Amino acid sequence: MQPLLIYDGRCGFCRIWVDYGKRLTGERIDYAPSQEVGGRFPQIPPKSFSEAVQLVRADGSIASGACAVFETLGLERIYESSRWVAAFSEALYRFIARRRSFFYWLTRLTFGKRIEPARFALTQWLFLRLLAAIYIVAFASLAVQMTGLLGEHGISPAHEFFERVGTNLGWMRWWAAPSLFWWNSTDLVLAGAAWAGVALGAVLLAGYLERLALVLLYVLYLSFSLAGQEFLSFQWDALLLETGFLAIFFGHTRTTQKTIAWLYRWLAFRLYFLSGLVKLASGDPTWRSLSALDFHYWTQPLPTIVAWYTDKLPRWFQHTSTFLVLAVELGAPFLIFMPRRIRLFGAGLLLGLEALIFLTGNYTFFNLLAVAITLFLFDDQALRGIVWTPRRVREWLMSEPARTGRAGRLAAAVLTLLILPLGLVRILENMTPQVPEPLQALARYTSPFQVVNSYGLFAVMTTERIEIVVEGSEDGEQWRAYEFPYKPGDVSRAPRWAAPYQPRLDWQMWFAALSDYRTNPWFVAFVERLLEGSPEVAALLGKNPFPDHPPRFVRAVTYDYRFSTWEEHRETGAWWHREPRGQYLPPVGLRTTASK
Repeated sequence: MQPLLIYDGRCGFCRIWVDYGKRLTGERIDYAPSQEVGGRFPQIPPKSFSEAVQLVRADGSIASGACAVFETLGLERIYESSRWVAAFSEALYRFIARRRSFFYWLTRLTFGKRIEPARFALTQWLFLRLLAAIYIVAFASLAVQMTGLLGEHGISPAHEFFERVGTNLGWMRWWAAPSLFWWNSTDLVLAGAAWAGVALGAVLLAGYLERLALVLLYVLYLSFSLAGQEFLSFQWDALLLETGFLAIFFGHTRTTQKTIAWLYRWLAFRLYFLSGLVKLASGDPTWRSLSALDFHYWTQPLPTIVAWYTDKLPRWFQHTSTFLVLAVELGAPFLIFMPRRIRLFGAGLLLGLEALIFLTGNYTFFNLLAVAITLFLFDDQALRGIVWTPRRVREWLMSEPARTGRAGRLAAAVLTLLILPLGLVRILENMTPQVPEPLQALARYTSPFQVVNSYGLFAVMTTERIEIVVEGSEDGEQWRAYEFPYKPGDVSRAPRWAAPYQPRLDWQMWFAALSDYRTNPWFVAFVERLLEGSPEVAALLGKNPFPDHPPRFVRAVTYDYRFSTWEEHRETGAWWHREPRGQYLPPVGLRTTASK
C-alpha cells in the first residue's frame, strides 16, 4: 500500500499546500480529500479529518497533524530528534489549523494561489549570459587601455609593481598577491590576457565549457586586479570577482541550485544594505539632513546628461529622493528573505534604484552586476514566459533537476560555511570594531582572493567639485589643456555617456582631486609620460594638444566646477560653470629637456 495523505478538500488553505506537497514528493505519496476516501478508514473519527491531515502509512498505521507533515516530506528525523521539537511543531500546527481562513488569505498575499518548489535553472541560465556579457565588457575595456595604464611605457608599469612587491614579500607574494603576471607582465602578455578574457566571455555566452570558462575568467580578472594597482581597485572590480567566484559552483542538481541562489541573495543583501549602512554610520550631515542629492548629480565622478536635467528638479524632490534611497538601501534588502511575493516586490524596488543610478551616472558595469545578482530574487516560475530561451535550452530547463549526491551536498555545505561568516565579518566591520578574532583571521587569510568583500559607495557625499586641468607648454608662458574623453573639462561639452565601459584614468582623476599630488604618485608618473610623449598614455586622452612632439613643461591647475543653471545654459550653451581654484602641480619638465 502506498502511503496516503488525507486532507480536508473543502479547505482552500489545505488545497494550496497539498498541491505544493505533491510537487515535492512526486509519486512517493498519494493524496486524497477526506470527502472522497474518509469512509474507507472507519478507524479515523470524521471530526479528525477537519482538524488535521491524516497520513495512512504503508503498514496501515496512522499519523496526524505535524507528525504527518514531517513524514510526508521525508523529514521525520527532525520531528523525532527531540520531544521539544515535536511538541512545538504540534502546537504550531494546531495554531495555524484553527485559523485556516486567515492563513489562506495570508498565503494568497505572500505566495499566490499556486506554490511551486523553487527552481533556478532558468535564473541560472539567464544570469550566466549576463555575467558573460559583463566579463566581455570588463576585459575589452581593459584591453584597449592596458598598455597606457600598466604597460612598459604606461603610467604604472605592472613589471615595476611586481618587482617592488616581490622584493618586500619574498615567497609570501604568491599568497598575498595571487597573479599570473608574476611570471611575465610585458605589454604583449597583458594585452593578450585581456583579449583572452574577452574570448572566454564569448565562450561562456555561447554556453560551452561553462565551468572551465568561469574558473579561467576568475583567475584572469584576479590577476589583473592585483597588477592594476589603483586603476583596478574599484568596488565593482571586487564585486565582479566575488560574483564570478560563486558562479564557478553552479550545477544542475536541486541542492546546488538552491544553495548558490541563496548565497547570491546573501551577496545582494550585503551589497545593498551596506550601501545604506555606511551612509548613516559615517555621520555625514548631508545624508542625515536628506540633502545629499542636492550635490550628488554634479559632484559624482562622471555624470551623464540625464544628471544635468535631474539636478534641476525642485529641492523638495531631491530631499524626498534622498529619503527613498536610504529607505530602499536599508529596508528592501530585508525583503530578500521574505515569502515569494514580498521578495519580488523588494526586487522591483532594488532594480528600480539601479535603473535610476544607471541613467544619472557612469558607473561602468556596476549596475549590470547589481542587476545580475538581483536576478536570484526571482525563480524560474517568475521568469518563465517573460524570458526567451533557445529550444534546446528550454527543453533542458523543463527537465527535472537531478538529485544531489553526498559529495555535492558536502561541497555546498563547505561553500556556505565559508561565504556566510565572511559576509557577516564585512557587515560587522561597519558596525563595531569588536569582530571575533576567528572571523577576523578567516577574513585575513581569504582577502587576497577577494571572494567576499565590503561595499558601500558615497559614505560621505562630496559637496564641491574640484577638477584638475592638465596643461602643457612649449615656453612656460602659453598653456594648452589636455582633454579627457569623459571627465569634465571644456564647459561647453555636455556630460558624455560611458557605461558600461570604464575610462579608468578619467575615474582616477576624480579621486586625485580629493587629495594632493604627493599622495598620488601615479599622477606624477602620468605627467612624466606626457613629457616623454608616450603614445600609449596619449591614447587614453580625448584630445592631445601636442600631437607632433611632447611639451617642454606640464602643469596642473584646479577649478571649482558645477552644473550650469538654465539661464547660463540658454545664454552661453555651457553645461558647466567653473571658477579658478589654484595650483595642483607646479610647472615641471624633464631634466634633459630643461638643460637644453
